[in-house]
Amino acid sequence: MNLITIEHLTKSYTERLLFDDTSFAINEGEKVGLIGINGTGKSTLLRIAAGLEEPDEGTVVRGRNLDIRFLSQTPVFQEGETVLEAVLRDNEGHEHVWDLEAQAKSILNKLGITDHGAVVDTLSGGQRKRVALAGVLLSTADILVLDEPTNHLDSEMADWLEEYLKKFKGALLMVTHDRYFLDSVTNRIVELDKGKLYSYQTNYEGFVKLKAERLDMALASERKRQSILRVELEWMQRGARARSTKQKAHIQRYESLRDQKAPEFDKQVELESLSSRLGRTTVEVEGLSKAYGDKVLISDFTYIFLKDDRIGIIGPNGAGKSTLMKMIAGWVEPDSGTIQIGQTVKMGYFSQENEEMDLSKRVIDYIRDVAEYVKTKDGSVSASQMLERFLFPSSMQYTTIGKLSGGERRRLYLLRILMDAPNVLMLDEPTNDLDIQTLTILEDYLDSFQGIVIAVSHDRYFLDRVVRRIFALEGQGKVTQYEGGFTDYQAALARKQAELEEAAGNRDSGAGDKVPGSRSFWKQDAPKKLKFTYKEQKEWETIEDDMAALEERIGELEAEMEQAASSYSRLQELIAEKEEKESLLEEKMERWMYLNDLAEQIEAQKQG
Repeated sequence: MNLITIEHLTKSYTERLLFDDTSFAINEGEKVGLIGINGTGKSTLLRIAAGLEEPDEGTVVRGRNLDIRFLSQTPVFQEGETVLEAVLRDNEGHEHVWDLEAQAKSILNKLGITDHGAVVDTLSGGQRKRVALAGVLLSTADILVLDEPTNHLDSEMADWLEEYLKKFKGALLMVTHDRYFLDSVTNRIVELDKGKLYSYQTNYEGFVKLKAERLDMALASERKRQSILRVELEWMQRGARARSTKQKAHIQRYESLRDQKAPEFDKQVELESLSSRLGRTTVEVEGLSKAYGDKVLISDFTYIFLKDDRIGIIGPNGAGKSTLMKMIAGWVEPDSGTIQIGQTVKMGYFSQENEEMDLSKRVIDYIRDVAEYVKTKDGSVSASQMLERFLFPSSMQYTTIGKLSGGERRRLYLLRILMDAPNVLMLDEPTNDLDIQTLTILEDYLDSFQGIVIAVSHDRYFLDRVVRRIFALEGQGKVTQYEGGFTDYQAALARKQAELEEAAGNRDSGAGDKVPGSRSFWKQDAPKKLKFTYKEQKEWETIEDDMAALEERIGELEAEMEQAASSYSRLQELIAEKEEKESLLEEKMERWMYLNDLAEQIEAQKQG
């Protein structure tokens, strides 16, 4: 049964056409994920579906007595109301009203809001979003319409919400950029692309395959059209002037082919890795501590960042992840400890809050303030060309920043940071408000980035895709290091939990609390089978050869240094190269130890 049907939808925002005579419907029991580039109208479609906004043209039909609950990106509350009052306000007609307050408190606790009497006005933006989410989840609506429900959720909360929505008996329409979440919860993906909506009866993984097939078919159709058009054009140019019906039809077929619109494809966010040279001394942190009142965030943290480190910082909301980043960046002073920054270090900090943007400034001027041109291996690239690659076509470059959507501003802010060619890139929640296409290309960009990447993120997919080491903030200022991505971190926690249970003599496999931070905290998962990721397998196959090549080169440099003893400048060049190769070898050896340990564990698991 159709719950909502939208036909011939057309909608513009200022001079931008968001929907071009397209259609959409959602049926009972469907769980739909809406994806698309930021600024193309995803939130607008949610508001139209929920009845909060009207289309310019087209019809919207909703089922009789349909109960819809909407979660906005920026929810609004009544002045002075408490958390509990805000959650209960829109649920007074709940079918289990006698138990409503207990249910509300339970959901709030799961979402990390434990002070139910706090005034909403005093909460942070992320906390306010979670209060609004609790109110929506408490409802008995027929359909939930959720705009970015996973923003501001840590991994435990995201796991809980994932299970909650999978069990939800009503329909679901949501926008989220969390790809693991989409994969697990949705049974249909709808893509908004150039004003049209394309439906795929599958989850996110299936969508990726089906979209590739759709684009291949569109390209094949266009090649066929162009081929036929060339033949028809030759016929027209031969000067056929007969007025027979047959030849008139031939001319009409030619004109029809000629006037067909070719398929449009997004310009990819293709950005070469731009970075400055990073010297031997990078970022060295020793004995770092920070507390606010009685709450200890970081205690005696020490770490030396290696040249190609890919670090993910995780932990519950409020644990101190952003504070740690800001101390490294020099934005916040530690209570004790030292942070040594190498002379060649050039930091780029993508913070949760955009830097103050002049909304009256034009998009291209905002980027030109950093650089008019950037140098790449293929030559100089202009600010305008970089904007094109970052999904800002020439038609948008001379518009003012104030006309951009929130997601587009985040994308512009990210480009400005990358344009400055940092060699230490710090990303604080980069997956909030960036669309999936931008995230995918950012991840590809980071693959070839010549420098250090430090990322705070709750996005499990992003962490698995990008980082090779996890720093987990586990309370009381403790920062624990885990090797690998987020899935490796979860496996390590599961092993730790199993060891604790075994040590305690717990033989009941269903008993015992789960370790917070693991997906199994909210559900009973089977132990994860250890295996190399694709990248780790490739690295393991070549790392010993890489180490041998470095050792050989170091030997050659030592021999050259003896011969160049009389030439000071040449000797300095050789010394610098030798130090660089020795540093690389040290990093490779450390990485080999991790991979070798993992290989032994995988082999032991196979035999056991």
